[in-house]
Order: sequence, then C-alpha cells, then structure tokens
Amino acid sequence: MSGELELQDRRIILGLSGGIACYKAAELARELVRAGASVQVVMTEAATQFITPVTMQALSGHAVVTSQWDAREPNNMAHINLSREADAILVAPASADFMAQLAQGRADELLALLCLARPAERCALLLAPAMNREMWAHPATQRNVAQARADGATVLGPAAGDQACGEIGNGRMLEALELRDELVAFFQPKRLAGRSVLVTAGPTFEAIDPVRGVTNHSSGKMGFAFARAAAEAGAQVTLVAGPVHLATPRHVCRIDVTSARQMHDAVLPLAPRHDIFVATAAVADWRPASAGEQKLKKDGSGRAPSLELVENPDILAAVARLPVQQRPWCVGFAAESHDLVRHAREKLQRKGIPLIVGNLGPATFGRDDNQLVLVDARGETELPAASKIALARQLVQVIAERWEPHPR
Repeated sequence: MSGELELQDRRIILGLSGGIACYKAAELARELVRAGASVQVVMTEAATQFITPVTMQALSGHAVVTSQWDAREPNNMAHINLSREADAILVAPASADFMAQLAQGRADELLALLCLARPAERCALLLAPAMNREMWAHPATQRNVAQARADGATVLGPAAGDQACGEIGNGRMLEALELRDELVAFFQPKRLAGRSVLVTAGPTFEAIDPVRGVTNHSSGKMGFAFARAAAEAGAQVTLVAGPVHLATPRHVCRIDVTSARQMHDAVLPLAPRHDIFVATAAVADWRPASAGEQKLKKDGSGRAPSLELVENPDILAAVARLPVQQRPWCVGFAAESHDLVRHAREKLQRKGIPLIVGNLGPATFGRDDNQLVLVDARGETELPAASKIALARQLVQVIAERWEPHPR
C-alpha cells in the first residue's frame, strides 16, 4: 500500500452478515477509512452476535444501520437512500445463508434488501465469503455463488487456511488488507483487459563464492508496483523476480530467480506468449567468470584475489530481437546516476524498443516514491514525483495508449 488515499471520495457500504470473520471487518473498516473512503456499516442481526455496532460505529465514524425499520431516515427507506448514495456495497463476511438470500432474491433483512434494491449500473456489489470448508464446498453454496456472480456480483476469495472451527481448508475470508486492495483494484480502469504482461523486477545476484556475490541496491518496488497496476488494469501478469523480500501482488504469477542467466532463461521462453514485456529489473551487467566452490579467505598479504568478470546476457535486447510474430511490445527501464535523458535515449536506440522509462537509481532505490521520464520517438515526458504505485498506474495508461500489437 502506498499510504496515499486510494479510495478518496469513494462511498462504501460495508455489510456484515453473521460469522466469526466479523472480527476482521473491524480492521477492514479502519483500512477503508485510512484509504480515504466514506464507510457506512450495515449489519444483520446475526452479525451483531459477533461484533457490536458500537465498535463498527467508532471505526467508521458513522452510526451503524441494522434494521430496515430505522426511523432515523425521514422517509423510513434506508434500503433506498443508502444504496443511491454508494459507489459499492462490500459484504464482508458474506455467510452461506446471506449468499443463499441473494441467489433467491430474498430480502428478509436490511442488508439483503439493500443489495436487491441497489442501482446495479452504478453501485457495485462485492462479496467476501467466510464459512466452514464443508459449507463452502457444498453444492448448494456453489450454486448460490455462481448465481450471485451471474447476477453481477464480484466474489473476492475465499482463501484457504486455518478456520475458527479448528479445520483447515477453503472458506477463510480474505484479510483486511487484501480486501482493501481488491476494492482499490476494482475501481481502476481496465485498460489492459485481455492482455498478457511479462514483468521483470529487482536485482540479480552473481555469485563470487558460496557466501559473496555481485549485486546492486534495487529493491524491486517499482517492478512489483507495475505488476500490481497491470493486474489491476485487467491484465494477466507474470512477474519474474530477482532476490527481494516483497509480497507477491494479488492475481500475479511469480517466478523467483537469482542470477541474470536464470532470469534470461526464465524470460525468453515466456516472452512470445505475452503481449507486453516490461523490463524493470536491475540486471547485473557482469558476473564473475567462475564462482569459487568454497569461501575465498584472506591470506594476510593485504592483496585481494583477482576477480575476472564476463558480460551477462542482455535480456531486453534478446526479447527485442525475437521474430516479429513472437515479439512482445517492449518497455525498458534505465536506472542511471547522471545524464539520465541522454543515457535513456541511447539505450532506446541500442535496444531497438519503443519506450524507455528512466530514473535516477541512487535517488530511488529502496524508496516508496520515485519520479520518471519517458523517452520514445516522440520526445521526453516527465512523470513528477509520486508514489511508485501511482507512477505505475500512469505508466499502465501510457502503455495502453501506445501499445501496438505485432502480427502473430
């Protein structure tokens, strides 16, 4: 999460149906508010057995609504008024019984009534299932979930893992941060829907001996942010990552590698199967000609052992040289220490690709923010300093506008 208000001005109804996962809804409400959303909590009677409306009111900053007969509404029509003001209804947890109500069009309580009465064209419905693994697997539940999807709902999860009952399996509600990010992603324009994107990220590590190696300060954060932004935009994303300690963005397929040659061998077979290739990885230009089988020891002479370096394969250039029918649309990154635009344009011409994204590496490695310059045949375009996820979303927009498919 970038820390910025990614749900600024969004009006969200957070619905709670009955289930132990209601405890997660407290943290979820807090995270949605932190992201800038206005959160109105609606609870079923069963939900109030697991967590109190007082708690949810304190976290959301709004009085919780629990009854369709709530007389605080001037016209006594909370089910109409609330849904007309909302951008989305997120039901978390969504119990098996609640999804059965939706599938059958029943409106026994306010929350189901809200979902039934919402203007579907401008108020989305998202469901986060939470239940025992056997309940989730039951054919009736699966029919009801399928019907809810067919009726326009988006189903988030569930996850697999330990359950409150002591069993292990599918049925866990997604965690609060996961649901927040799913909601953020839901509102992103689907500019890359139907496209496949291959991304490299992070540094590479070139072994000198079993404990030492040649690497760089790249954190991988920009590449991981782009992978997340591309997935938010509807793309199928494959991320080839060097040695970094970052969580995999949701809905992204990740392949971990260590060295430049491993990254090359992972990328080249995948590239022809993708529409777009974005090479954000800071790949080591050289590697030791041979790695010692044992740790190199000091001998007291004061002289360091000689280290012969050989050039690593150029992954981006190799992809750019693929036959036109197999070649994805390529975007390179140039992390420079000086003369950024000049070096970026030289790299653009040397690699023979349509777009280079330049940044000053020493000023951005490890940080959550960045500033970029886009270099192509049109000239240079600056993307001012912003969080890396915000810049990644801008870059997605640029790529979506400029991408031209090669004949396949």
